Amino acid sequence: MVIHNTAKLDLQLGYLVVRSDMNTTKIHISEIGLLLIESTSVSLTVGLLAELTRQKVKVIFCDQKRNPSSELIGYYGSHDTSNKVRTQINWSRFIKDSVWTEIVREKIKQQECFLRELGKEEEARLLSGYSRAVHWKDETNREGHAAKVYFNALFGMDFLRSQDNNINAALNYGYSILLSAFNREIVANGYITQLGLFHDNMFNQFNFGSDLMELFRILIDRLVYNMNLIDFEHEQKMKLVNVLNGEVYMEGKHFIVNNAIKRYTKSVFDAINDSDISLLRFYSVDEL
Repeated sequence: MVIHNTAKLDLQLGYLVVRSDMNTTKIHISEIGLLLIESTSVSLTVGLLAELTRQKVKVIFCDQKRNPSSELIGYYGSHDTSNKVRTQINWSRFIKDSVWTEIVREKIKQQECFLRELGKEEEARLLSGYSRAVHWKDETNREGHAAKVYFNALFGMDFLRSQDNNINAALNYGYSILLSAFNREIVANGYITQLGLFHDNMFNQFNFGSDLMELFRILIDRLVYNMNLIDFEHEQKMKLVNVLNGEVYMEGKHFIVNNAIKRYTKSVFDAINDSDISLLRFYSVDEL
């Protein structure tokens, strides 16, 4: 759900009530997975925030440029959060590195598949080689080499991820939506977002979410590639927000992306806690 104009938000008998000059809208909180507040001219009650947190609705706040700038994260996502956090702190370095290696390998494979769909066979072959060459913890940085080939194939040889342009603005916006979705699942399962598998930046409170979202970035790349980004305004942003309602395949079934994120994240927890990477479950865009 997106609030993009001036409005007042409050809670009424389990419903989120949106009041604007034009009308009043109600939606039951149980039907909301993500609430994006795009306008800084929105006011809302603490009672509503408390209920959204209790029902594990991800709330994202935007800045004056309507770009995501912060999110609401509850202290407790599970009845046994304290035990889950102790377990997370004690996860072995070996199993964390094992899971990260598989995530990197699968991410490069997803990038390869997208390039093949676009008929970019030469670059896809390079990525195929990179995915096969991923070593323990990706110590030779095959992910970085693959990313350069991949983004140049999509957006041109002069493209850099550090550039200030509409393509990067759209990518960053979409990635922030994914990161928030993963943070929601991490907290909902009783873990904390600060302790990651690979990402270990002391200034990044979302290290774990940054790890888990890597595989799903390609869904944003697909959308941005097919956008006309002469402008990056509300219409384009809403297409990116809607990525969570898209469809992928997992374990031979159709999944809404938001549900695929839940299943994949749960599989990561299972793989780590059971020290068994065969429990990892990855998505595909096309039915196998």
